[in-house]
Amino acid sequence: MSRTGTVAVLGATGGIGRQVSAVFSREGREVLGVARSSAPHAAGHPFVPLDVASADPAEITELLASRKVEVVVNATGGWAVTEEAMHHAHVRLVDRVLAAVAALPARPRVVHVGSIHEYGFVPPGTSIDESWAPDPRTPYARTKLAGSQAVLEAARAGDVDAVVLRAVNVCGPHPSEASFLGAVLHRLRGVTPGERLELTIADAARDYVDVRDVATAVLRAADGVAPGTVFNIGRGEAPTMRELVMTLVEAAGFPPETIKEAGGPVESKGGGWTKADIRHAERVLGWRPAIALRDSLRDMWEAAG
Repeated sequence: MSRTGTVAVLGATGGIGRQVSAVFSREGREVLGVARSSAPHAAGHPFVPLDVASADPAEITELLASRKVEVVVNATGGWAVTEEAMHHAHVRLVDRVLAAVAALPARPRVVHVGSIHEYGFVPPGTSIDESWAPDPRTPYARTKLAGSQAVLEAARAGDVDAVVLRAVNVCGPHPSEASFLGAVLHRLRGVTPGERLELTIADAARDYVDVRDVATAVLRAADGVAPGTVFNIGRGEAPTMRELVMTLVEAAGFPPETIKEAGGPVESKGGGWTKADIRHAERVLGWRPAIALRDSLRDMWEAAG
């Protein structure tokens, strides 16, 4: 089924949401941004300030119906500190969206952006495909999985028309400063020539994909895919965190010795190894990442300027 109506982007002001809004706009689609508060980059689209996690489902239903929404993208989520706050953002919000969509006579397609961390810790070298049994160990991963499972269960029961994209860590323009690369970017911006930056870098290897490639995957998933389907979205590579940092340092024009590595534990939302098997997305969505990691990190640096 081809959809041409309005696309509601929940979390439109976030790093993924702003790119999802942009990719649908380039396709000539009307975009309705929804978030708790507006931001300058959301000014190019109609926008409704709404805390979806706290809203009554009937209010969400009325909003979607009044704007003739045919696709709902859940690009919300965040880097909340407490498990209670994560549950509010990742589970309660999803429950309200599902109830609101199920009440519509003509149900829109829901594209829910989940996380590769929902699979939990996997042995190094593993290429994670969609058959891997989720076993999350962190509060972030557990609550993200609960949200994704609610979407999948509702879709498979016929209550909603929805798919789930489990995305790896993202890079590219406008990262959250709460993310690792976003924090490094912010600190690098304050470094003067000749100064050194002390960083604690995890001894880990993780798949990273450009946020604009994630947005393209959302675009592809908005039409024609069987409800209840899961797609892993990544680059299918696992660079070390040191490689990522040094590539960003190079993109910023600093010499490698700018980084002074410090020891110590590093908190993470998931395990020390992530590498997505993206063949399912290639076969069904016709999607592949198009932006090289080096280009993504360069664009991330330049956008911050």
